[in-house]
Amino acid sequence: MSYQEWGDPANAKVLICVHGITRVSDDFDALAQALSDSYRVVCPDVVGRGQSDSLNNPQLYQIPQYVSDMVTLLARLNAETVDWFGTSMGGLIGMALASLPNNPIRKLVLNDVGPALNLDAIVRIGEYIGEDVRFDTFDEAAAYIREISLSFGPHTEVQWRKLASDVLRQNREGQWVRHYDLSLAIPVKATTPEVAAVAQKMLWAAYDAITCPTLLIRGSESDLLTAEAAQQMMQRGPRAQVVEIAGVGHAPTFVQAEQIAIARDFLLA
Repeated sequence: MSYQEWGDPANAKVLICVHGITRVSDDFDALAQALSDSYRVVCPDVVGRGQSDSLNNPQLYQIPQYVSDMVTLLARLNAETVDWFGTSMGGLIGMALASLPNNPIRKLVLNDVGPALNLDAIVRIGEYIGEDVRFDTFDEAAAYIREISLSFGPHTEVQWRKLASDVLRQNREGQWVRHYDLSLAIPVKATTPEVAAVAQKMLWAAYDAITCPTLLIRGSESDLLTAEAAQQMMQRGPRAQVVEIAGVGHAPTFVQAEQIAIARDFLLA
């Protein structure tokens, strides 16, 4: 598993930032730079994405495998405690870790994700992440990434270009493709209403076991995390503090200064 580091490697204050299902560690460049004066910031590429290796068995592209990988990473970092910022899938990994006895997570930020997941949104995500799309030019590929990422909310042209370049690479034929193993869509597409119901029950049990201070960020137009679910998360488990970001769906990117300030205020309070 590949990861990037920012800040002083000897700093005992460590922040782990983990991306969403089709994204990469580069998503956190702006956030990591902004917090590197206070933290040693570590941003991994979850297996199957970015610079990390792929799995031979695609059925393992699920939270238990990711949690196991993160435990290994935490051992390598040799940090007694860590703070955690997780976007979407990265938040689910953090939630699972924070629910374990004697876990090292001191503060937890869940970016537009929780134990109650909208099945329609999961189906939507499963449909596009497994498509083998290829483009002859970077500009065509970047336009596609922008189209499927409009729920991220308003960004400048420069920011959109970076969000695209982070998750694109050229294959041997010179075509532009997405920087992840398309097989990771297999377990997502296999999610039935019955499977989703069991998973949601397990996720709520994990959330209710969390005791560390927790901040929940919700995009006001998110189709993955409903307002009702956010309200429940305020009332049970760690009783998350909730901040809603207007004009954004799933999920806030935290490249904007005002969004970064939300994370900084909570983590450094």
